[in-house]
Amino acid sequence: MKRISMMLATVLLAVANAGAQPSETESFRRWDGDKYSMFIHFGLYSHLGGVWDGEPVTQGYSEQIQSFGGIFGDWYAETAYEFDPQGFDARQIVSLAKDAGMRSVVFTSKHHDGFCMFDTETTDYNSVDMTPAGRDYVREISEACAEAGLKFGLYFSLIDWNYPHAYPISSHNADFVTPQHHEFNKAQVRELLTSYGPVSELWFDMGSLEPQQSRELYALVKELQPDCMVSGRLGNDVYDFAVMADNKLPDVALQAPWQSAASMFPETWSYRSWQERGEVSDKVAEKMRSLIDVVSRGGNYLLNIGPDPRGEVVPFERDVLLAVGAWLKENGDAIYDTEASPFRGSFDWGAVTRKGNRLYLLLSGTCPEDGLVRLSMPGFRLKKAEGAKARMKGGECVVEVTGQMYADPTDVHVVALEFNREIPASMAVESVPEDELLSWANATPDYSYSCFDYYSNYRSAVAYNWNVDFESDPSYVYVYYTESDLGRNVRMTVGGTQVDFVLDDAASVPCYSDAVAGNYSLSRMRGGTFDRAYDSAGLRNLKDDMSWVIFKDHGFSNHVLSCDVDNMYPQIIVFEVVAGNGAELLVDGRTMMKHLNPYRSASNLEYVLLWVPEGRTELVLRSYNRFEKEVECRLRIAHRQPVFRKRIELPETEERNPENVPVRIEALDMQSPHSDCRLHNLILEF
Repeated sequence: MKRISMMLATVLLAVANAGAQPSETESFRRWDGDKYSMFIHFGLYSHLGGVWDGEPVTQGYSEQIQSFGGIFGDWYAETAYEFDPQGFDARQIVSLAKDAGMRSVVFTSKHHDGFCMFDTETTDYNSVDMTPAGRDYVREISEACAEAGLKFGLYFSLIDWNYPHAYPISSHNADFVTPQHHEFNKAQVRELLTSYGPVSELWFDMGSLEPQQSRELYALVKELQPDCMVSGRLGNDVYDFAVMADNKLPDVALQAPWQSAASMFPETWSYRSWQERGEVSDKVAEKMRSLIDVVSRGGNYLLNIGPDPRGEVVPFERDVLLAVGAWLKENGDAIYDTEASPFRGSFDWGAVTRKGNRLYLLLSGTCPEDGLVRLSMPGFRLKKAEGAKARMKGGECVVEVTGQMYADPTDVHVVALEFNREIPASMAVESVPEDELLSWANATPDYSYSCFDYYSNYRSAVAYNWNVDFESDPSYVYVYYTESDLGRNVRMTVGGTQVDFVLDDAASVPCYSDAVAGNYSLSRMRGGTFDRAYDSAGLRNLKDDMSWVIFKDHGFSNHVLSCDVDNMYPQIIVFEVVAGNGAELLVDGRTMMKHLNPYRSASNLEYVLLWVPEGRTELVLRSYNRFEKEVECRLRIAHRQPVFRKRIELPETEERNPENVPVRIEALDMQSPHSDCRLHNLILEF
């Protein structure tokens, strides 16, 4: 594997002649193993049921009716004097959660309207001081959970439309939090975590906090209740578990704790009197598959109900929950305390979970035409199969399935396979031959979720993995990188050998590339969030030299700059990339790098290292803008930037099989284990 070394030697001649996972505490393991919980959206908005002044408010979620209905604050507040949900029975609701197979309940202590469903000294805008019954609903739910043996969690909105020192109601709910508002939030969080017993999770929502504000709230939670899990919507990568966008889940498994919050109907979370509900059986099939998809990708499922104005559970929602609960009574082993599928891809026939030496096949998709499910399991021996016939054949586990197993969409069939040893977290990663360079292009990333706030979240690459077939045990590796990577602390693991090193400037040469970049195009994605997929629609051609663009802007947008690189032969090229609050670079349609830049930094320069093949390559840069009035896009070849090379000696080890050796790189200098490791530049040569 000497291609880069030969290239650098050529360049030198030309120069002479003339670029923390959360610690697995016991509380984390309990939370992670629960997998399925009840979310309850119940508050002052429930009394209105999605209707204001006799007319349905059809825009937005019904729990946000004050905003979407354009209701004056004093008019909305008067609703509290009529709010008397005599049918609200915390014990019945918690009993329903238990019968539904849920392990915890998360209750809305305060939503965006600022109305507190608990007794608080911070404001009289609460259910004890303003409503006829004077009830503390948070206390009622917490006590009911304690009696039933279920965990108790709380939702808490970081924005507050009633607090005088908060930002006014906006169209996006990602309002900034003023210093006064931040102290107000801290006071209420302190009350909630000192007055209602153990809280299993604190589900922060919306708002856009400064990093220090996120850190202070997180520290406060851990000071008061160290075992309380903190949700990702606290922002700035300060969290214990990531939260997907509403009713969303990632395409593949994340290698970090995460949760998907889902409403019974995507149109609303709280009760809506005019909601079209459809057939119970259709909703059971939908939510059962969502539960399976979430758990098989390593997540936890938080399914919401919205009690009606009397505080009673809607019969439709009760029936759906009980049907899923009945399935879980028979098949819970395939859900509770399981881990994500070890197979990085997805299957049309269904999904997989794992537990120790067992795999659970959940037949939630479509039956294969040949009636066979095939799983690559080299080196494993099948000990037992339940739910279907199965056999090992040439390193594959072959399972016989039938159409009858798929006949009832409300009763997903489960096949349990027991093997001779524990199943690893990742299997069937394709091996790379020794003479191939290791880079982002042939790596299998580990993923977490990174964010400033709700609108700037994205799937982050926190490590890169390869399996390599060596001819013999390697004794060293060359690592190539750019000026942008200097000073980084990296951990490399080759088989069982671990080496930590710093990327320094010990050896470098300028990168003289004769490749040409041109055919620039430009587009703007208005309102685009950072996790939105790149869309080439709307690209307009620019002059060939238009590699640098500055926009006047207002935030919440993505500016996309595209160019073609014509390359006469394979070579290493360093590119100069400038972007705003976040950057994504795609190479021939594949994401090479994607990360948020430092908070509130409007312009960020970095050098990107690419091994570019012969011919034409398309590069697409997305410059994300969340906060700024001006945003920059720059994408061009950095002809004289140096490339650095470091030789890493690998300690001698006992002789091992050189085939299929796992290789991994990860960063040791990230402030959060959820932020992108930004090791996309590294190229390894064994």
